[in-house]
Amino acid sequence: MLKQSLSQRMIQKLSPQQIQLMKLLQIPTATLDQRIKEELESNPALEEGEEYDEVFDIQEESNTAEETQEEFELDDYLNEYIEDDPISYKLRTADYSTEEVKDNPLAVGSSFHEHLIMQLGLMEFDCTEDEIIAEQIVGSIDADGYLRRSLDALVDDLMFTRNVDTDVEHVQKILTRIQHMDPVGVGARNLQESLLLQMADRITREKNPEKLKAKQLANKILGKYFNEFSKKHYSKMKRSLSLSDNQLRDAIDEILCLNPKPSIAFNSSQHGSRTTTNQYVVPDFIIANREGALELTLNNKNAPDLRISDHYMDVLKGFKETTQGRRSTKQEKEAVMFIKQKIDSAKWFIDAIKQRQETLYNTMYTIMQYQHDYFLTGDERFIKPMILKDIAEVTGLDISTVSRVANSKYVQTEFGTRRLKDFFSESIQKQNGEEVSTLEVKNILADIILKEDKIKPLSDERLKDILTDRGYNIARRTVAKYREQLNIPVARLRKQL
Repeated sequence: MLKQSLSQRMIQKLSPQQIQLMKLLQIPTATLDQRIKEELESNPALEEGEEYDEVFDIQEESNTAEETQEEFELDDYLNEYIEDDPISYKLRTADYSTEEVKDNPLAVGSSFHEHLIMQLGLMEFDCTEDEIIAEQIVGSIDADGYLRRSLDALVDDLMFTRNVDTDVEHVQKILTRIQHMDPVGVGARNLQESLLLQMADRITREKNPEKLKAKQLANKILGKYFNEFSKKHYSKMKRSLSLSDNQLRDAIDEILCLNPKPSIAFNSSQHGSRTTTNQYVVPDFIIANREGALELTLNNKNAPDLRISDHYMDVLKGFKETTQGRRSTKQEKEAVMFIKQKIDSAKWFIDAIKQRQETLYNTMYTIMQYQHDYFLTGDERFIKPMILKDIAEVTGLDISTVSRVANSKYVQTEFGTRRLKDFFSESIQKQNGEEVSTLEVKNILADIILKEDKIKPLSDERLKDILTDRGYNIARRTVAKYREQLNIPVARLRKQL
C-alpha cells in the first residue's frame, strides 16, 4: 500500500566552483601553467594580460513598463558585468612576490631506443624478413633494456602486423644477435639472463688470471645459484661450492659491478653526450632566512596574468546600447546567455586561482610557524609532531583541504628542497613523558642500521631493544613498519661477507 510522508534531511553538496578549487589545490606549481593554458584554450572569454587601466562606466537606463521580468534580469546582468570593475588577476602580486628561480640547463641527446635502432642500421641480415624481425624485437624492448614480451607473442605480432611468417627458433636466433649489441645485456628476458650476458662479456675481455677466476666463479653463481645469491644465503653457497669467505666475497664483488638495468650503461658518462635528462623538482614555496626572520613566498614562475577578454566586454557594452528602449530578440538573448556562460566560467576560474594562492600561502605560513625552529636551523631534531588536524585548526580549513595542499608540494629552504608531507608525523611518548615526532625515531633507526655490523645485521627485535634502551617505547611491528617506510630491507638481505 502506497503511503505519503514528510521528512527532513540535510545534504551537503559541493558547487562546481568548489570542485574546481579542490582540483586546483592538488596541482603542483610545475603543472599549474599547463592547466591555465588548457583553460585559456577552452574559454575565449579568458585571456592573458595585464590589469585593466580603465573601468567601464555605463549608467543603467530605466526599464519600460512593457519589459518582462526576464528582460529586467538580463539588463540587471549586463549592468553587473559592465559597470563593475573588470575581473582580472595577476599571479605575481606584492603579497605573493617570488624570487626568481633560475632554470637549469637540461642535457639533450639521442634516446636509448634511437641508439639501438642506429646499431641495427649497421648490421647485415640474410634477408629483409630478418631485418623486420630485428626491428620488431628492438621495438619491444622496454626502457630498462629488457624484452618482457614472450617469443611466442612476437611471432604472432610479426604475422599479424608485418606479414612475416616465422617461428620461435628463428626469432631466438635474431634475438641472440641483438643481445650482443651495446649496451651489453640488452634484450634479456629477466635479470638473471641480463647479468649472465654482462658477465660473459667481462670474462672474454679479462686478461688477469686472478680476476678471471673470480669472474668465472661469479658466472657459475649466477647460472646455478642465482636464487641463493638473491636471498643472500651465503652459507649455503660456501658449502655447495667449497668456498672461503674471500673467494665468495670476490665473486660477489664482480656481480655487484653489473647493471641490473642494461639501459643504465647507455646513460652513463662513458657514452659522452648521451646522458640522462635530469629530473628537477620545482618548489611550490620558498622560505628564506632574513637575519633571523623567516620570509615565505609562493613560486608563481611562468604562470600568466589572467583577465576577462576585452572583446567580450565590448560585445556586452554594444548589446546594452543597441537594446535600450526596445524588447530584446530571441537571437540577442541567446547570444548574451552564451557570453554570460563564458564570462561566468572565466570569473570562476580566476576566483579559484586566487583562492588557491591564498589557501596555499596561509597553509604553508602556518606550517612554517609550527616548524619555525627547523626552518631556522635545518636540524631535523627540531621537527615537531604535526598532523593535518593541527594545521586545519589554525587555518580554519577542512582537513581534506590541508591534505590537498600538502600532497605533491615541495618547499625550498636554505637546507634543501623537501616534500611538504614530510613535515607531517605522529607523536610518540618517550619514557620520560616527552613527546617526539616519529621522524626523529626513524632518523635514529636509520642511523643505528647504518652503523650496524653488516656481517651480523640487527634483527627487528634487536632494533626494538636498542630503541627501548634509548627511551623510545615502540613495538617490534612498529620498528618493521618504520624500516619499510625507510626502504631498508630485512636483516637477512642487509647481510654482507
